[in-house]
Amino acid sequence: MTSIVLDIEHCGNNLGVRLPAVIVRAAHLHADQRVSIAVEGGRVIITPICDERLTLEQRLACFDPKRHGGEAMPAEKALRAEQG
Repeated sequence: MTSIVLDIEHCGNNLGVRLPAVIVRAAHLHADQRVSIAVEGGRVIITPICDERLTLEQRLACFDPKRHGGEAMPAEKALRAEQG
């Protein structure tokens, strides 16, 4: 088991811990990875979330024009009007 003692630091209005490279490697973590954080029996448990890579079709199915600010790309008709 890989173990290390760290200090909890202020990070804005939150508290944070920097994970040393040896811990990151041992836990197979990487930057921008999503994790689940839980408290069980007074212990903080960080569990990596292995998101599946979505296909283009799956990503497009999640697109909501109202939520994401309109069309992803201008329609052909609008492009022709802009080009004049």
